[in-house]
Amino acid sequence: MGGVADANFTLVQLRYFVTAAELGSMTAASRELMVAQSAISAAIAQVERELGVQLLIRHHARGLSLTRAGERFLVEAREFLAHAAALAQSARGLAGSLTGELAVGCLTTLAPFYLSRLLRDFAGRYPGVRVSVAEGELSAMEAALLDGRCEVALVYAIDLALDLDIRPLTQARPYALLPLGHRLAEAEAVSLADLATEPMILLDLPRSRDYFRAIYPTEPRVRFRTSSYETARSLVAGGHGYSILNQRADSDQTYDGGRVACVPISDDVPALDVVLASVRGVRPTARAVAFAETCQAFFSGRRPGQASGG
Repeated sequence: MGGVADANFTLVQLRYFVTAAELGSMTAASRELMVAQSAISAAIAQVERELGVQLLIRHHARGLSLTRAGERFLVEAREFLAHAAALAQSARGLAGSLTGELAVGCLTTLAPFYLSRLLRDFAGRYPGVRVSVAEGELSAMEAALLDGRCEVALVYAIDLALDLDIRPLTQARPYALLPLGHRLAEAEAVSLADLATEPMILLDLPRSRDYFRAIYPTEPRVRFRTSSYETARSLVAGGHGYSILNQRADSDQTYDGGRVACVPISDDVPALDVVLASVRGVRPTARAVAFAETCQAFFSGRRPGQASGG
């Protein structure tokens, strides 16, 4: 890949390569781009000749797979095409009416609370931008950013990869979730010692579980584990234990009709930082900058941890 600087290929050829690589098929790329399959194959072959390296392995009747060099080049090509589109956008002087596509990631436990309204605010400002969303746990969001499938992602700042830059947006302080009839449900605050002997419902997600367990002075008595925020609320409402969460729903009613109480924790426990993450050293597109500014404006009008739906 040392000859990339002198390579002679076009944006169209790069777009053909990226589409074929992502779809894993020349035939599928032909349908997607509405271009003859032979033209796509010839364009990719030209790119490979210019680079002096094989990018794709053609399997008879089984589509395409990327070589190691192809995997690296795919990430670079996506980034290059995104910057080319941003350059064209800037040259047209259309900063106030952006167009094109923006891929956004969102942590599963944040999406129900913020994603819909963030997308609504962004669409109101930039109706010409088509946003696609990838949702998942923290490691999946990191991978989506680092391999170029997402340009920005809304996540918690829990041991994030060093290759990522973050823009702080808000903080989410932990609180105790108790059944409505619990002896401490109406208390102004509870300490972790108050709950030490009671069964806990643990929101059991990678890294999040480590955060929740790290705030305890002793090992909590975990009765049930769940990866679902709403399942944790339902189990608490049913009297199976208490939970520690960070995001607060507007309603104290659970899906199954139970009721819960949110009580502040009196201990000095760390809040979780909600951030917008992107890849360090990569120049953001104008669309990503606009989305970041929309996020900043959205969260600046909210109290820390306030949500409509951890």
